Amino acid sequence: MYTHIDPRTIISQAAGNISEKKTLETKTKNLAALRESCREFEAIFVGEMFKAMRKTVPDSGLVKKSMAVETYQEMLDMETVRKTTQGQGLGIGEAMYRQLAAHLEAVKEK
Repeated sequence: MYTHIDPRTIISQAAGNISEKKTLETKTKNLAALRESCREFEAIFVGEMFKAMRKTVPDSGLVKKSMAVETYQEMLDMETVRKTTQGQGLGIGEAMYRQLAAHLEAVKEK
């Protein structure tokens, strides 16, 4: 009985498995980076929205405007934005992620 195994088939199968594993790892990293980018975009968007809303509020004159007050308001806005976009946030980042992830999949399949 002759049981000869061609080493080229073993190497090519192993290379295929390694290639598939690297592709899956790369895909996972790309999707994680995309999710983080979408989350950061949502935070920037909400921050700009807060700035625009702050400009629409008229100055009452109750508290004298100074650099310290402006700095405090900016810090308060930044913290509010951070808390607002934490977790699921407003959904803007998640909607962007779903749309771009589907597009990313379509582009990679071509």
